[in-house]
Amino acid sequence: MWLLKTEPTAYSYDDLERDGRTVWDGVKNPVALRNLAGMTSGDRAFVYHTGGVRAAVGIARIARAAYPDPKLQDPKRLVVDLEAVERLPRPVGLDEIKRLAVFASSPLVRQGRLSVVPLTSAQWKAIEETSRE
Repeated sequence: MWLLKTEPTAYSYDDLERDGRTVWDGVKNPVALRNLAGMTSGDRAFVYHTGGVRAAVGIARIARAAYPDPKLQDPKRLVVDLEAVERLPRPVGLDEIKRLAVFASSPLVRQGRLSVVPLTSAQWKAIEETSRE
């Protein structure tokens, strides 16, 4: 399970819902690229809006595992194909996430600029449950 960050003015969950499926690209950070490389088809991911929003807003599915970005000549720069699944009942803000004990040591709160974050089952469940409150 994963959390993928995006600037909503660049590509939002609304865009993903409209498109249905997209190539998730633009990842440059070596740690984020390693995380991207660990994704497999069928994995779930929260789409998290950065910038002024700073909240998990929707659920997506990895439709195709990591592969080299076909637009670049660098085999280290990976992408995945992502499909929209559903919008969360309500966005779950970073301030709420930080208050959840299961996120105390998470890269989401410890490495704020990391764009691809692995989640445990407990962390996934905490975000899902919080979105229903």
